[in-house]
Amino acid sequence: MDRDAHFWAHETACVDDPSGVGEGTRIWHFSHVMKGALVGKNCSIGQNVYIGAGAVIGNGVKIQNNVSVYDRVTLEDGVFCGPSMVFTNVINPRSHISRKHEFRPTLVRQGATIGANATILCGVTIGRYGFIGAGSVVTRDVTDYALVYGNPGQQRGWMCRCGVKLDLPVRAGRGRVSCQACGTEYRGRGSAVEEVQTG
Repeated sequence: MDRDAHFWAHETACVDDPSGVGEGTRIWHFSHVMKGALVGKNCSIGQNVYIGAGAVIGNGVKIQNNVSVYDRVTLEDGVFCGPSMVFTNVINPRSHISRKHEFRPTLVRQGATIGANATILCGVTIGRYGFIGAGSVVTRDVTDYALVYGNPGQQRGWMCRCGVKLDLPVRAGRGRVSCQACGTEYRGRGSAVEEVQTG
């Protein structure tokens, strides 16, 4: 159903403020975008997704089914959230104590992937093109291009921006490698990895 000329929403979706949704975005069955939420252009919001009033979603983001993006969660451009992954926003919730004033911000940087059923504890930052494996529990910050999985999540390697694992050890040191799939070149900088800019 066409709710507005610039984006599409299924007739069962609830979009409280259409002006907060970017051009070309598609919102599927039974999803709810709260008033005050900001959703960028060309996003795909899957079935049964909740986007809170204080959430910010960049351009080209894909949120799969059954995901709740709570207040103070920011997803930068090109982020992928797998089915039924979980964000939290309070570190010590109790049903009888209101802690809305204690919501901790969570930032998922450009191009990062969060696998199905992963849990992201509030207050962490997932770096650019970070890759969180399915079912992982992330309790601390994730550096750019890092591959993290397990419970608790631990860094197990490095990922190319195209989503292919790089042949670099976790302690990359001053190593250098090209992605076998797309040819993008990376170099180690101690405990970090960066893309080699050409031209």
